[in-house]
Amino acid sequence: MSEEDGPYEPYELRPGVPTVEVFRRLRTDAGLSDKAPEAVALALPNTWYGVVLHHEGEPVGMGRVVGDGGTAFQVVDVCVHPAHQGRGLGGRIMAALTEELERRAPATAYVSLIADGPARFLYEKFGFVDTATHDSIGMYRVMGGPPRSPADGGSPQAGA
Repeated sequence: MSEEDGPYEPYELRPGVPTVEVFRRLRTDAGLSDKAPEAVALALPNTWYGVVLHHEGEPVGMGRVVGDGGTAFQVVDVCVHPAHQGRGLGGRIMAALTEELERRAPATAYVSLIADGPARFLYEKFGFVDTATHDSIGMYRVMGGPPRSPADGGSPQAGA
C-alpha cells in the first residue's frame, strides 16, 4: 500500500477556521443546525484553536475549541461531510484539537463538549467522560426565546 492509499489521503488537516459560508455549509451538510451568518461572523474570530479538513482542496470537515484561554474550553462544531464519514476523519479532527489543548491549555482547565448521539464514543477515545457519572449534568439554553422550564408548563426548548 502506498502512502497515497493511506486512510487520510488525499485529506489535509489545516489549522484555522473556514469562511462563514463554508462553516454554515459544513454544519448543515453534516446534519447539525444552521447558524445565522451574523452570529458565525462574530464567532469565528473568537476561536481559540480550529482546524479545517480538506479533500482535494475542498473543505469537508472542521472542528473548533472556544473558551477563555485559561480555565474553561469547549470543543464545538466537530463535523465531517457525510460523503467522507466512516474513514476516521472525525478522530483526526479530535486528535488535532486535543493535542493543541494538551499543549497549550493549563492543567487545571475544564474542557467540555456536547456529544450528539453516537459521537460520544468518538469523544470517549479522547478522554471525555459523561458528566452525570460525576454528579454533574450538562445544561443548555438557546437564546431564541424566553427561558421556559417544565415547572412553568413549557419545555426547556420553547421559543427556540
